[in-house]
This record gives sequence, C-alpha cells and structure tokens, in this order.
Amino acid sequence: MTKTWHRPTLRVAGAMAVLTLVTLGGLLFDGRVLQGAPLWLKPFKFAVSLAVYSATLSWMLSLPHKGKRWTSGLATLIATVLLVDVALVAIQAARGTFSHYNTDDDTWNQVVQFMFQYSIPLMFLANVVLAVILSFQRLTAGNSRSVTWAVRTGLSLAIAGMAVGYLMIFQFDKHVETTDAAGRAVELRGGHSVGVPDGGDGLPVTAWSTTGGDLRIPHFVGMHGLQVMILLALGLTAVALHERTRLRLVLIAATGYSGLLALLTWQALRGEPLIHPSTTTLAVFGCLAVAVATAVGWTITADRAAPAPVRQPVPRR
Repeated sequence: MTKTWHRPTLRVAGAMAVLTLVTLGGLLFDGRVLQGAPLWLKPFKFAVSLAVYSATLSWMLSLPHKGKRWTSGLATLIATVLLVDVALVAIQAARGTFSHYNTDDDTWNQVVQFMFQYSIPLMFLANVVLAVILSFQRLTAGNSRSVTWAVRTGLSLAIAGMAVGYLMIFQFDKHVETTDAAGRAVELRGGHSVGVPDGGDGLPVTAWSTTGGDLRIPHFVGMHGLQVMILLALGLTAVALHERTRLRLVLIAATGYSGLLALLTWQALRGEPLIHPSTTTLAVFGCLAVAVATAVGWTITADRAAPAPVRQPVPRR
C-alpha cells in the first residue's frame, strides 16, 4: 500500500522520525537551556509534529484524484522546505542559540533568518494552492464523501493554523534582550507569548505559557486539524451509520474545531493562559460545546429514525 503514497513526503516523515530520536538524545544528555527551556525541546517538538504532518500528506495524496502531477509537485516542494527548515532549527540548537526571532549579526544566523524569510511564505503558499486544488474535486476514497470533506476541512484548518504563526512574527513591538546557551547576548524581535516575556513558566513537554497568552497553542491545534478530521472520518467508516450521517458529523466536527481554533487564538491574543481561562472564555467554550453536542445528538437521532438504505440488485448481463 505504501507504494502508492507520495514518496518525498513519506521520506521526510522518516527523516523526522530519526530526528525525533536524535533530539530526544539531546534532551536526555545535553543539559543546556534557552530561556529556561531545554535546548533540544524545540527541534524535538518540530520533528514530532512534522513527522505526523508529512505522513498525513503522503497518505492523503495516495487517494485517487485529478491533477496528481500538480499535487505531487506541490507536496514535494512542501517536503523540501520542511526538511530544510527543521534542519536549520536543529543546527541552531546544536550551536546553542535561537532559530527564530534572532537578530544576531553572526553570518550563519543571518543566513538562517534569510532562509526563513522566504521559505516559510513559500511553504504556506504551496499548502494553500494544494488545498484549493483538492477542494474542487471529489477524492474517491471508497466513494466516501465524509473522507473527502475531512481532507478539505482538515487542510483548511491546517492552513489557518499556519496563518496563526504569522501573528508571532508580527509582534513588532516585542523586543527581548536575552542570552543564548553560551551566555552570549541576543536580541529577539517577535515571539510567541502575549502579555509576558517568552521563556517564563510553562506546561510540561509543550512549554506553553502558564502566565500569559501563547500563540503556539492555536498554531499547534490548527496545524493538526488535518489529522483530527481524517482520523474522525476513518473512524466513522467503522460505525453503522448512513453515509450522509457520517458526512454531517464530519462537517459538525469541522465547524466545532474551527470555533475552538478561533477561541484559542482570541484567548492567546488577550494574554490569557490556557489553564487559567476567564469567565468569558469559559462561557464561550460552554456555548460552543453545547452547540456541537446538540448538533451531534440531533444527527445521530435522525440517522436512527431513517430507514436503512436498500441496496439495488446488480442486473445480470
């Protein structure tokens, strides 16, 4: 089956899996830190996240669809940019310095920042074009409309999550003077935290801020909406439901997930920690949860009340 998968993205997924092991070794045996976090934590998270994302793209492009030459070329471009960018993140970690927002005039760092300046928009644009191409056709995965729409909505969510990443860069008024792992002075422009400096108290593993807003949260949630939607659609195929019911559930989930992504972005921009939500945030989340649960309940009830589909006999020739 893997022979039909898109090979460049599959190879990148394998490379990210190897990098995950390498960075895990760094976490275990390299005690250096950046802004209070383990030096190798960032490349570790990048490797895990992009291994999953690349593997998902590889599988997705194995679905029968038109314009495979275009989608394959775009995915190859995405895979190349991902590989280069994560390699740069890992190299900067090995050097004991910051990969993003770093204004150091060191020659190599200037090369890294120059690469990010052009590669990130290029990858974003390639994902947008890929999503547009796949959105105007039906992916014939067992003639499943629910899987088709899971891919469409999942790609849209992933692109929205990527777009949130630009909010980190556009914090132009955020200037932080800090030191790298070797004690050298570094100035950072931009950042992921809102209302507090980067590098404060954070959650285990993710290091998401527990004292202020953190744009990495909606960035992560959006990026992996693609995996959530596809897994949901594939899981629903194992349930005895009408195809139209599975499609409705996928669309309800996509709507609810979009609402959650918007809520998390709004929460972060208000400088509010994920684990300390305000009354307003909780109220909006509660309304969203009730709306989704109500829609799901109504859909399943309607499915049970509907007559079972009748299979037409195949005429003999």
